Amino acid sequence: MKEENIASKLEKQRKKLAAYAKSLPEVPGVYLMRQKNDVLLYIGKANSLQKRVGSYFLASVDVGPWKQGMLQEIDHIDTIECETQWEALLLEARLIKDHRPKYNTLQLDGKTYPYLAVTIKDDFPGIFITRTPSDKEFKGARLFGPFTSSGALHRSIHMLQSVYKFRTCPLDILENDKSNAFFRPCLLHAINRCSAPCANKITKEAYREDINGFLRFLTSKRSVMLRELQERMECASKRKAYEEAGSIRDQMEALKKLDDRASSDVEWQSEVTVFAQSPTAGLRALQKALGVNKELRFIEAFDIAHLQGGETVGAKVSFVDGRPHKDGYRRYKIASARNDDYMSMREVISRRYRDAGEGNELYPDVIVIDGGKGQLSASMEAFAQLAKQPPLVVSLAKKEELIYMVDRENPIKLGRNNEGLKLLQAIRDEAHRFAQHYHHYLRNKKTFGDS
Repeated sequence: MKEENIASKLEKQRKKLAAYAKSLPEVPGVYLMRQKNDVLLYIGKANSLQKRVGSYFLASVDVGPWKQGMLQEIDHIDTIECETQWEALLLEARLIKDHRPKYNTLQLDGKTYPYLAVTIKDDFPGIFITRTPSDKEFKGARLFGPFTSSGALHRSIHMLQSVYKFRTCPLDILENDKSNAFFRPCLLHAINRCSAPCANKITKEAYREDINGFLRFLTSKRSVMLRELQERMECASKRKAYEEAGSIRDQMEALKKLDDRASSDVEWQSEVTVFAQSPTAGLRALQKALGVNKELRFIEAFDIAHLQGGETVGAKVSFVDGRPHKDGYRRYKIASARNDDYMSMREVISRRYRDAGEGNELYPDVIVIDGGKGQLSASMEAFAQLAKQPPLVVSLAKKEELIYMVDRENPIKLGRNNEGLKLLQAIRDEAHRFAQHYHHYLRNKKTFGDS
């Protein structure tokens, strides 16, 4: 009888909290679960307070073994509404750090959770996500966190980079370094996500202003930031600094559209390959499969195609954050080889990465070679002639779909439904398509002439 009374009491409390959850607004925010004496049990963030809080009190809910016991201790819930998902993410991290609730502490213990580090001591501060904030490279950096959702943190940083155009690369960039003038910026500059201080594309003062704006955004509401920017824009306009005013206006528009970027799961489609799943999920799966600690953002892939008559062509495609970057596509007429894939690949690799090998450009995070172990070895022979080496080169063999890596004797075989393999296949197929397109163009040109 006693057990029945307890069960009845718990069910009554569940229904009460479920009814409360339905009254909450469908806006981003943070929820604080408390006991009768107001002691905090758990702090969490939500893209929709109503849906997230309500999910805990469904009749058949299973929130896992360590949270299931918590549900029986909840007496009431407080919520804090936020303007954006990013603001909710930051507020959750600050509150957990300040209060260390029982069940958040259980979640954090024994695990490493990501922090956001801003290296403000640098001439051109970088923004980094790290699980080891005590590393010497982050000494003197301004830290935010810990964050309980690594995926949400990465997505938010990608969105904010489109507004503040900060660097995320590991380069040591000095304002008075004369070699900056000869450095080729990475693809983030090409897609307007980095102001490229590495190549003197922005002054130290202007870059610092962007970083200060980013830091203010982390500690302020978006509406406050927009008011500040509006005042700065009007002031610049009165001074007839129209270029500065236009830049501030663009920043305001980008801030207003942050939620649009956060809520849309964009699908991309190349000419022949459709990869309908989330590219972000594919990149995470690929990172895990390759055993890489660093986030993968830039991928370049190569393929060789033979042209009737003995000529050979090569092609390179570029992908940023799992999506094609068409401005980074390149085609090569092979000069040194006739129907020799290995020699052709060595030539293309040497031509493409000459600047990176001399330290005047960053390598992509992953270089993908279409082919098996032989093609990979030929590529590495070309890289061996360069002073600086790429971080990661892999090849993907057709039919067997095996991934070959330089430091592994045996290839990696992933399940056909693995999102990382699907992404790698899509990139490889796009390189093949682009090479074949050039092949057919030159063949038709040779057969029918220029007309």
